[in-house]
Amino acid sequence: MLNRLNNALLISNKLSLTTLLTGLVTLVILLTSGILLVGSYESKKRSLTETTLHLNYINADRMSRTMDSLFLSMQGSLKYNAGILSGIETMAPEKVNEYLDLMRSSSNFFNSMTVVEASGLIRNVSPVSLGTAGKHITSSNSLEALAVQKPYISSPYLTANTKRLIVFLSQPIVGNTGTYLGMLSGTIYLQENNVLSEIFDNGQEEDSGAYYYIVDSDGHLVYHPDKQLIGESVSSNAVVQRLMNKESGEQQVRNTRGTELLAGYSSVPSNGWGIVVVSPIGQIHKELIGHIRILIGYSLFPFIIMLLGVILLARKFASPFVYLANVVSKMGKEKIELREAKQYWSREAYLLTNGVLLALANIQEQTDQLTQEAATDALTGLMNRRSLEQTINQWITADLPFSLVMLDVDKFKLVNDTYGHNSGDEVLMHIARVVAASLRPDDICYRYGGEEFVILLARTTPEEAFNAAERIRRAVEQSEAPVPVQVTVSQGVAHYPSHSPEQEGLLEKADQALYLAKSGGRNRTVLAE
Repeated sequence: MLNRLNNALLISNKLSLTTLLTGLVTLVILLTSGILLVGSYESKKRSLTETTLHLNYINADRMSRTMDSLFLSMQGSLKYNAGILSGIETMAPEKVNEYLDLMRSSSNFFNSMTVVEASGLIRNVSPVSLGTAGKHITSSNSLEALAVQKPYISSPYLTANTKRLIVFLSQPIVGNTGTYLGMLSGTIYLQENNVLSEIFDNGQEEDSGAYYYIVDSDGHLVYHPDKQLIGESVSSNAVVQRLMNKESGEQQVRNTRGTELLAGYSSVPSNGWGIVVVSPIGQIHKELIGHIRILIGYSLFPFIIMLLGVILLARKFASPFVYLANVVSKMGKEKIELREAKQYWSREAYLLTNGVLLALANIQEQTDQLTQEAATDALTGLMNRRSLEQTINQWITADLPFSLVMLDVDKFKLVNDTYGHNSGDEVLMHIARVVAASLRPDDICYRYGGEEFVILLARTTPEEAFNAAERIRRAVEQSEAPVPVQVTVSQGVAHYPSHSPEQEGLLEKADQALYLAKSGGRNRTVLAE
């Protein structure tokens, strides 16, 4: 009796075949799904990081070009007006004040304007309410600007009279006889409404946490969404140090507060300043969590259905073994009734494989879709810059001769400013359609960024590529644009390997040729030298 009880307890502690099969299959499914999720997570993380870094660099480069144009205009305005004031010795102070008021209000470049004599005496100031007229300049920046007798851009400093944080631009005033009379300066109030905040404030993205800031050549903040930080030195920041060396690029960086950021940065040629566009890595993590939730959402229902099927099939698969075990356990104890033999065959492997493939198909579908989106430009449907770089690398590796055409829409900013960004988008889609219709089956057109496109022409000589590019240019010129003005393009053509054996050099050659086409009057094609 005791032996029977012990045997019963031992048997009850053993795993049944059905439980073992169900557990093993469930474990395999969970591990496979976990590995796929981790792989998808890392792939998406890498893709988002690279895309965000590159977009931040593109935005920083675009804004640096805007600021470069702005400061060239400001310096040009000062130079022109300094020339007007060359006869200031014969002008009444009231007339000079009126002229300064007119300059300040007509351009909206500066918060205030000042005329300083060669002796350092402030002769005129606009607005007059500043009350500095008749006083001598004292700041080291002003004294340096007066002494160098050249165009000058100051570092941020706090004024002694108004206690404002400012930067100023100055232009020497030279009399009709060549005598140095002093300087004309325009001041920007950094912590108040100014030309920088008017241009750049509207681009800050509060929802995503992305923002940008501007530093001067010494690493001081001259623009930041948090005005309290303006004037602070951030020269210890790795990105700012690169900007101080006149470099541009993209990298992951930790700011002075210890926050990990994805930064794109670009130097401004005209003043030595730099623009940094940053996105917090935390935002990337939020998008990744949403991505994983979508994958789990797509996979959960098939997983549950598959698991129920596996349990039923495991029971069915184990039923003959259960039957045999019951028969053996009764052997020698009672009469055994053997039932008629049945045909058993294993379908579990097929069904399990089919179930796993169902889960894999859902995950792969999402992964393929994300990969396709990462390689395609959403507006035009063309392949994007990342795909371009991959194709060029493949063709160079295969030593396939080809030509690269860099295409830029002429006066595209004017189209955007005149007809709106929606019309600008329609123009870009129109260009994409015309170019695609003009290509051979083996040729590929890519959206390079903004209003720039790149066309790869396989197995072409430079002359053939030039002729093909000219055909595309004429097709665009003769097409009916979606805006009531003629849309034209300028193009630069480079050939591999005759112009450059490397991707960077090839793009640079094409870009140089494009610059010659633009500077030569636009609506033309130039073959790289």
